Amino acid sequence: MAENSSSEIMAGGAVLALALGFFVYAANIADLGGGKSGHYELTASFRSVEGVSVGTDVRLAGVKVGTVTALDLNSETFRADTRFTVKEGIELPDDSTVLVSSEGLLGGTFIEIMPGGSPFNLAAGDEMLDTQGAVSLINLLMKFFTASGDDAT
Repeated sequence: MAENSSSEIMAGGAVLALALGFFVYAANIADLGGGKSGHYELTASFRSVEGVSVGTDVRLAGVKVGTVTALDLNSETFRADTRFTVKEGIELPDDSTVLVSSEGLLGGTFIEIMPGGSPFNLAAGDEMLDTQGAVSLINLLMKFFTASGDDAT
């Protein structure tokens, strides 16, 4: 009987250790460290952020450099005000563009930063003014088929 209880305790301990390891791994991947140390925050206002949510990647040249931290609807402009972080040490020119992109037809959505050429850089808390919202695939297809139908007549 003592043999069974000690093996059960060891198996339970191994399961708990494995669960704790998965939690720590998931927290590191999702940047749930709490303080976001090593990051600074920027804002942008989009016409549409379809497919974007809190936790969505922010990428520069295809490399993840930050995360979306908040999405709010501006009741005056009816635009989506977005806050996101960027890693410290990445200095973005103040004329950079930020846009909602996708990884292909069935891929995920992310925020893409395209650096500008200005000699002046954005500081923490600044707003990126040059934005491009999400493009609806359904709307694009409707425009394509509508336009091609007009040419046939």
